Parts: sequence; structure tokens; C-alpha cells
Amino acid sequence: MSKKVVLAFSGGLDTSYCAKYLSETLGYEVYAVTVNTGGFTEEEEKELEKRALNLGVKKYRCINAQEDYYNSCVKYLIFGNVLKNNTYPLSVSAERTIQAQEIAKYAIETGADAIAHGSTGAGNDQVRFDLIFQVMCPDVEIITPIRDMALSREEEIEFLKSHGYESEFQKAQYSVNKGLWGTSVGGKETLTSRNSLPEEAFPSQVKEIQSSELEIEFNKGEVVTVNGEYFEHPVYAIQKIEHLASVYGIGRDIHVGDTIVGIKGRVGFEAAAASVIIKAHHLLEKHVLSKYQQMMKSQLSDWYGNWLHEALFLDPVMRNIESFLMDSQKTVSGKVFITLHPYRFVLNGIESAHDLMSDQFGSYGEANRAWTGDDVKGYTKILSNSLNIYHHINKADR
Repeated sequence: MSKKVVLAFSGGLDTSYCAKYLSETLGYEVYAVTVNTGGFTEEEEKELEKRALNLGVKKYRCINAQEDYYNSCVKYLIFGNVLKNNTYPLSVSAERTIQAQEIAKYAIETGADAIAHGSTGAGNDQVRFDLIFQVMCPDVEIITPIRDMALSREEEIEFLKSHGYESEFQKAQYSVNKGLWGTSVGGKETLTSRNSLPEEAFPSQVKEIQSSELEIEFNKGEVVTVNGEYFEHPVYAIQKIEHLASVYGIGRDIHVGDTIVGIKGRVGFEAAAASVIIKAHHLLEKHVLSKYQQMMKSQLSDWYGNWLHEALFLDPVMRNIESFLMDSQKTVSGKVFITLHPYRFVLNGIESAHDLMSDQFGSYGEANRAWTGDDVKGYTKILSNSLNIYHHINKADR
């Protein structure tokens, strides 16, 4: 009886090679699985199934994990206003973690003897996939042909042709990975420290030059309406914002950071919805959260983003941070008003029943209703006491 292998299948050259190699060379029954975290349309899913079956896999399955992806991960990236190195919304690293978990569950469900992915030995994804698999299905063998044999593109194409698969794999000028929370873009420019990506590298081209108004309503930190339109699940609100903002070329940048494998890396991205939502959510929080809530959130959110990027999503501390983030959102409800322009957006203001910028207690620089001048004099005297002691004792050192 043939052994079973579950293959993480994207339909690209590497995973197509893996499908043939695992069945033709290693003799496995190949169960190909694609996890859709917002990167594929229904038509593209059908094309992936056709391609997988043409490669001779025993069975193909596409798992729609968009809502699970949001519920288990994206939601907390919004709650935490998470931007890696103050730039990147963790589009790919977040979805890889969820994809790996779904693939591991499928491997357990099918009773697979092995699990395979097409990662090379040069990037972060190999660690993310391997780590999740090792934790969730430790007794299942992990097979990574591209990494283990250090195959070239030409070697992969030649192998496929020799095994009757004639599909042409055109080497794209830019590698693009699309998902719910953003699209990564890699190319020759991102391999340097100097050059930026050209306009044509980005999948969403600028189609709108006239500014427009955008209204986003949050309920306890989650997007519920866009321009007054209600959505049953935030996934569809995110997709709506992406549709409205991407035509302006909003959310483009290049992220520079430290990879899990210890080298510096650059990646371009466009994440219109993520950029707008995070900034809008952050503005609302500045109005409705206390000073120390914001300070603690900022610190914990940085850790959350770093550990997610470093493949440590399954560490229990992540659930602890998520509990904190969830609790912090109790008063994060209200509307944020935004103007969209080509390549940028402006946050105009908010409306919220929880707005702490209430004129009941005073208006900054204008009027004080909750204290007197004498109150401030006494407060300042006590506040300066420790500083006066320090500078008096150490005045000889100045």
C-alpha cells in the first residue's frame, strides 16, 4: 500500500515539481492542498485543482480559511496596530502561520505518513512551515525537495518535462504573494539596499486620481461598516476597503528587516486595507484609551508581531497577549473619517461615545474646568521634587 503525503500546493513551479517528484520518484500518494487566505478567486481555485490533477495527485483540496485567518490572527494585528519595524503589516508571515496549521490538520485528518512543502533554504517560510508541522504532527515526516536538493529553476522544469508535464513556467519579473492582509512583491530591486520598486511592479495600478471620502465604523476594535454599509464578517469589510483604497496606490512600501535565518532582507508590499485600517484604528484608540493602556498595548503589540514573524505563533504567551488585546478593545467603538488621495490618505477625525477628549473637563490650551491655577502650582511642585533633590545633590558634577 502506497504511503500518503500531504503537499502544500500553490500551483507554482516549486510545488508542481514536488507533486511529480513525490509521486513519480518517491512513490507517494499525493494529497495536494491549497489554503486560501484571501489570495485566490473561485476561478483561480478551479485552475489550481485542474493543475494539481494534471500533475497526477491522488486528491486535491482547497481550504477557504479567510474567516479563520481573521479570527485567529488578523483581528489581533488590528487590535495591536501591528506594523513590523513600524512599516510592514506582516501580510505573508501571518498567513503562512495559518496556512501551515490548516495543512497540519489536513495531514492528521487524512492519516498522512508525510507532509511536504516547496520552500527553499533561503527564506523565512521554511521555518514557519517546519515549526508548525513539528508541533502539531510531530510523528509525520517533513519532506522538502527544493530545499534538500538545492534545485535550480532549470532543473525543476527539465524534470517536469521529462515526466510528461509540458506546462510552460514563465519566470515572472516579480514574485507576488497575495492575501487578505496584503500583497508582497519581490524583484531585483528588493535584492539591493538602494533601489525602489517601479510602478509596474505593483499588482494594483493607480486608477483613481480624484479624492474621495471614506468612513469606517469600529465596534470593540473590529470593522463593522464601511461608508455606512454593514458587513456580516470583518473579512468582507476588509475586502471592501481594499477595493476602495487600492485604486489610489495606497499602502505601498518596502520593508527592511531581520529574517528568522539571521540575514537582512527587503520585500516590497502593497496593503491598502491594512494600512488604512491600522491607522484609523490607532487614531480611534488615541481618543478612547487611557495613556497607560496605549503604552502597554504598544509594548505587547511589538512582541506579538515579532513572535508571529519568528514562527512562534503557537507559544502560549501569544494567547496571553491576545487576551490583553481583546480586553483593551471594550471602548474602541466609533467612526473614523478618512480622505483617500493618490498614494496617500488623510485621517480627518473620529466620532465616538467613548471619546476622552471631552470638553466637560477642559479644552487643551483654551480652558480648564477641572482644576485651578493653584492646583497646577502644587502639583508641579510635588512633581519636580525628586528632580530638585537630584540636581541639588549633584550640582558639583555639572
